[in-house]
Amino acid sequence: MKLLVGLGNPGSQFDHTRHNIGFDIIDALADHLGITLNQSKFKGIYGTAHYNGEKVILLKPLTYMNLSGECIGPLMDYFNITEEELVVIYDDLDLPVGKIRLRQKGSAGGHNGIKSTIAHLGTSNFNRIRVGIDRPKNGMSVSNYVLGRFTEEETAELKEVIATSVKACEAWLEKPFLEVMNDFNSKK
Repeated sequence: MKLLVGLGNPGSQFDHTRHNIGFDIIDALADHLGITLNQSKFKGIYGTAHYNGEKVILLKPLTYMNLSGECIGPLMDYFNITEEELVVIYDDLDLPVGKIRLRQKGSAGGHNGIKSTIAHLGTSNFNRIRVGIDRPKNGMSVSNYVLGRFTEEETAELKEVIATSVKACEAWLEKPFLEVMNDFNSKK
């Protein structure tokens, strides 16, 4: 079994904001794989399908970003999913727009959704796809920046990074995360 989680905030006011890039990627992946997110459990919405003979779950926690672990942890327990079977997709201020970075473990790096996930799983050893949103410019606060929408100039890069992230997720459904990480982190 494999679980792919996109982090974001529920509500139309947050649709397509920088902080919701995880939701956007899960939606694109669901479209690509033909999975409908139509099931609710543990404060989240998810969909399931079989891919290469293995059950796949796509999840969007509806707890708000800072409480993401309240959804992920119980769902993993319910379906008996291990940390190795998990990928969390989220925004990263330390990467430029248009870049992704895959990691197998690490700290939260100041990301509250990852802090919550680590707290509820009791480990930081889980796969991640970090999606660059860059840092705010001109003295804008981080909270206003992450809850803002991408600029027109960033839109082309955004479409490309969503497509690349979907490819990375699909690759993980076919081979070990370490191989996918090496393939996608080496791309310029």
